[in-house]
Amino acid sequence: MNLILSIIKKVALIIIFITFCCQNSNAQEVKNDFWNHVRFGGGLGLNFGDGFFSATMAPSGIYEFDKNFSLGIGANFTFNSLKNTYKSTILGGSIIGLFDPIQDIQISAEFEQLNVNRRYNVNLNTIDENYWVPALYLGAGYRNGNVTFGVRYDVLYDTKKSIYAEPWAPFVRFYF
Repeated sequence: MNLILSIIKKVALIIIFITFCCQNSNAQEVKNDFWNHVRFGGGLGLNFGDGFFSATMAPSGIYEFDKNFSLGIGANFTFNSLKNTYKSTILGGSIIGLFDPIQDIQISAEFEQLNVNRRYNVNLNTIDENYWVPALYLGAGYRNGNVTFGVRYDVLYDTKKSIYAEPWAPFVRFYF
């Protein structure tokens, strides 16, 4: 677990270093030019039903190096609850790389590290779980302006630990 966190920190530092090295030397131009390449986005989710509630907040930001390549980071917070049966809190972060080989196609790779805290009530027993789960998503999508629709696959999928039911997942990605 410490190795994965160490790798995430090193990759983030490399991204920051590359970002600043690619800028002009004039400080005023660097500041203005830098923010012209930054895009913010993310996702919000809300789901509820008979005794069930789920909410997700996942902000992210990317830096566009050129019209074809972007790198970024994101955060994830999710809360799930099924009355008298189940509760979970999920916190984590991700690093994402986006590549547009042609204008309308986007290829992505995203490493996500999540801390999962679950509590089950099963047969009058309470089961508490707290663990870290990594995910490495490889995806492809159709990009139109600020929006990309596609599908991604988690190559590290673990049926016992993943917070998702399947390794395949559709996505809609927005960056403004």
